[in-house]
Amino acid sequence: MPSWIGAVILPLSGLLLSLPAGAEVKARSCGEVRQAYGAKGFSLADIPYQEIAGEHLRICPQEYTCCTTEMEDKLSQQSKLEFENLVEETSHFVRTTFVSRHKKFDEFFRELLENAEKSLNDMFVRTYGMLYMQNSEVFQDLFTELKRYYTGGNVNLEEMLNDFWARLLERMFQLINPQYHFSEDYLECVSKYTDQLKPFGDVPRKLKIQVTRAFIAARTFVQGLTVGREVANRVSKVSPTPGCIRALMKMLYCPYCRGLPTVRPCKNYCLNVMKGCLANQADLDTEWNLFIDAMLLVAERLEGPFNIESVMDPIDVKISEAIMNMQENSMQVSAKVFQGCGQPKPAPALRSARSAPENFNTRFRPYNPEERPTTAAGTSLDRLVTDIKEKLKLSKKVWSALPYTICKDESMTASAANEEECWNGHSKARYLPEIMNDGLTNQINNPEVDVDITRPDTFIRQQIMALRVMTNKLKNAYNGNDVNFQDTSDESSGSGSGSGCMDDVCPTEFEFVTTEAPAVDPDRREVDSSAAQPSRSLLSGSLVCIVLALQRLCR
Repeated sequence: MPSWIGAVILPLSGLLLSLPAGAEVKARSCGEVRQAYGAKGFSLADIPYQEIAGEHLRICPQEYTCCTTEMEDKLSQQSKLEFENLVEETSHFVRTTFVSRHKKFDEFFRELLENAEKSLNDMFVRTYGMLYMQNSEVFQDLFTELKRYYTGGNVNLEEMLNDFWARLLERMFQLINPQYHFSEDYLECVSKYTDQLKPFGDVPRKLKIQVTRAFIAARTFVQGLTVGREVANRVSKVSPTPGCIRALMKMLYCPYCRGLPTVRPCKNYCLNVMKGCLANQADLDTEWNLFIDAMLLVAERLEGPFNIESVMDPIDVKISEAIMNMQENSMQVSAKVFQGCGQPKPAPALRSARSAPENFNTRFRPYNPEERPTTAAGTSLDRLVTDIKEKLKLSKKVWSALPYTICKDESMTASAANEEECWNGHSKARYLPEIMNDGLTNQINNPEVDVDITRPDTFIRQQIMALRVMTNKLKNAYNGNDVNFQDTSDESSGSGSGSGCMDDVCPTEFEFVTTEAPAVDPDRREVDSSAAQPSRSLLSGSLVCIVLALQRLCR
């Protein structure tokens, strides 16, 4: 064969390869790709009108293609951005659940405390008048410490409540004994016997159990909502690995390069890509589910025996009841204190005008609960917790479900009826590889994503540890325990409504032992039995003394 014939045939053969038969001309046009590419907001300057040789492609199949190198780079970045947005949108429900419920619970709790403080102030001003106003800082400090505990302050609730009752005893003791002068050392001696004397009856013990358990549960629950919110926000912002980005580009935009912009990925193909890209997120699921279970347990406590609303709502009435107990037992309390701490010195230069005004009610007027203002208007703890529980249950297994949630979207993958007409990573055909299981270690044989199973994501591991720590706190709160508070009482005594306690856990009455009383005055003289008793005037009219104290304080 002449050499020129060969020279002609070779160019013709190349022309035949580059110019397909008439039936295939339309398939090799890049018109649809140009339209789809432009719709993404990209410039059409670099996109060819017809397919070109694809040796330059680094991710997509190196066959005839509509993609230039610039297009592949831009579409690769586009696939990364779309994946990040997909994960954020798919986890939107769980993120908004924790953000909105944390906000509602926090607002409710703060309003509850503010209303309880306002209710107590209004009630005590009406009931005790100037006596209360002269000593209101004792009660204000109580609520200040409760708020500080709730907001994360280092407050030991049990010690704080003990201090409140000791301070209240000191103030009350001075009011019921206005004819005596009490030094700071003497009052400190008085406060040391708060538990033994039980001047306020059983109210402090019951209230301490109820307040500590309810506040521990409420604070830990709102902290749990905070941790859930932070973990969800952090985990939803993914940083795909280079191997993941390659797999995303291959799945989402290599169909463009093959001239098939309308063909969507096969569902199982999508699942393998997402399971590889979100392997570390799936590993979060176990600890996340344990955290949600612990949140639900504490929520049940808040609905039942640790109900903060049922504790704070009547706290003013309970404290008033304790004060009335102190009033009724004032003679016995004074006698025992004088016996243990010594006879106090008379007050200097008592004024002669000591008669009670006729319009004074000699007994502290009990407050009518119906007069109390409503608490936390617009909602109740039960309704709020019920709503939160429903949302928490829906958020279980959310991280391992991400691939399924993303890949079931019809705009993302082809329908099950089009298993033969979907993109399988190479062409428009059925996807054959099996679906990988969840989690990092199961991606060792992932056919779509190159995953290094020996290097867990440090950021995700930090979130797992944060959830583990919070879960342990929730478990302690469920049992009524705090980091700085260990409640050893039986749970049946903390009903949240002052129902009392079981006989086997109620502490027995303490026998007041004089010899254990701390010395308050080095030259204190021994007192005989008559001196240890209150004066006859105090015995016959302890309530009148309160009025006299009021007059004295008001001057």
